[in-house]
Amino acid sequence: MEAILDLYIAVRSNFPEITAKADREHVRLWGELDAEFACSWFTSLANALNAEMCKGTNPERHAKLFAFISSSLENGSNEIHSCIDVSFTENLFWQVPAEKAAPYWQVLPEPLKDFYIGFHHRVPL
Repeated sequence: MEAILDLYIAVRSNFPEITAKADREHVRLWGELDAEFACSWFTSLANALNAEMCKGTNPERHAKLFAFISSSLENGSNEIHSCIDVSFTENLFWQVPAEKAAPYWQVLPEPLKDFYIGFHHRVPL
């Protein structure tokens, strides 16, 4: 994948349930959805996942999404790497209690863990 827009479209088409939740969060924060701001939408996706964590949703429900995002890094452009790092991973686990974050941390692929630790200098537990 070369462009963030491609990743945005792929995530939206493959993961409709969490996409709907991320869309609601994005509209709440920004007032509208616009593919032009696809990178900032990944912050809303992280926030939607944080809400899922806080509710105690089984992390296996989102493991495929994490794997999909992580796999996009393998051949992804610098733009995709930066977006996933800054907009998605840095916001993941924000204000999630450690006991709720732990099961999600276990299913998070190593490249995303590396981004998280690289920014926060600690694990979210």
